[in-house]
Amino acid sequence: MKKIYLTLITVLSIGLMSFLTYAVDMHTVRSFTVDSLGACQGISYQNGRIFLYGDREVGMIREFKMVGDSLTYINKEYKLTQNGQDVINHPTGVAYNGSDPTFMGNSIRLNKEGTKWKAVIYCIDWKGLLKTGTLDGNLINTIDDDACIQGTRPEYIKYNNKWYVATADYGNNGNEVRLYDPAALKKASKTSDKGVLYKKFTCTAWVQNLHWVASKNVLVLIQNQKEGRMWRFTYVDLKKSIETGTQQVIKEVNVEGKQDELEGFSFLGSLDKGIAVSSSRKNNITFTNTAW
Repeated sequence: MKKIYLTLITVLSIGLMSFLTYAVDMHTVRSFTVDSLGACQGISYQNGRIFLYGDREVGMIREFKMVGDSLTYINKEYKLTQNGQDVINHPTGVAYNGSDPTFMGNSIRLNKEGTKWKAVIYCIDWKGLLKTGTLDGNLINTIDDDACIQGTRPEYIKYNNKWYVATADYGNNGNEVRLYDPAALKKASKTSDKGVLYKKFTCTAWVQNLHWVASKNVLVLIQNQKEGRMWRFTYVDLKKSIETGTQQVIKEVNVEGKQDELEGFSFLGSLDKGIAVSSSRKNNITFTNTAW
């Protein structure tokens, strides 16, 4: 009886610890305007460096840093052009981990109504882009993301101690998160090529971007509640989602008072402070606080 009692206490304790670990509480702090981005499409945080990317007259990236509690532009801009021509005109994700190839997504509008899109993933020399300021000499490969359903938004994740490039669909029908092998993706002409797709699982609608939280094994789906409107952050257990084939939700956060189009999000080196970005011309940057 004593052994049974101790076992029961242990199980309950583990269950309580798991519950506490995943009790995510997220809220917005303050919003402000960053100009010269066009419609901001996302954020990439890289070891203290903050990159905001948008679709101004050409696809472009601007670099910022935190100074105290303020986001400060450091007068560095990178254009996603080649030979003066716009290449990544609508950037939709940066997959960067500092060691594997860097990938950027692009969603290309094929008709004026916006009902037809083409998704493309570009393998780029990230260091070269930051050095020269354009894609000239820094575009390694162009990959048609034909395995997608609608759009592409690459982000590095780790599963079973191996890096993969995750991406997701934006539409409202048959949405998936897919994991691509980065070595195969770098050499591919399309994502349906043999060996590129590793795993996938179904997810909910209107995913604008992805953010990987390594220490928690959590993937954040950065979403709209409706097409192009209202903010939603869905925290999913990556391992369980892959193993079951459908998203396993830890916490869904619907942000009240935000009616515009949420586009991207990143934590800033810790798991409490983050930045969310929208495509609005005003108040397009929002600081967030998160408690786990």
